[in-house]
Amino acid sequence: MQMDAQAVFELVMENIKEEARKLIDRLPENSTWDDLMYQIYVRQTVEAGLADSKAGKVTSVQEVRRKFGLPE
Repeated sequence: MQMDAQAVFELVMENIKEEARKLIDRLPENSTWDDLMYQIYVRQTVEAGLADSKAGKVTSVQEVRRKFGLPE
């Protein structure tokens, strides 16, 4: 069964909303807007890194060390 683009979009958005709710629920009661924005940024960055890794968009440690002139 194949889903149309709108159905996929709605599913993704619902998942994002649910994950945002969970993130908010884990914040301490005295959290600020900056705390919330930081947590969203961290989550988004980690997910982007995992997606890059899964897609094979990675750089070896040795290559990074060579690029920055660090010992291997």
